Amino acid sequence: MQFDISPQPVVALIAGIAILFAPKLLNYIVAIYLIIFGILGLLRI
Repeated sequence: MQFDISPQPVVALIAGIAILFAPKLLNYIVAIYLIIFGILGLLRI
């Protein structure tokens, strides 16, 4: 049995948990998330 796990839901879950414990990190987490997936999106084209 093999699972094909997309990185986006995993990152979203980790970011959500981090925001629950440290709400001040919200801006940094959102910025990093957008930058990473923006770069990944450009590289896949």
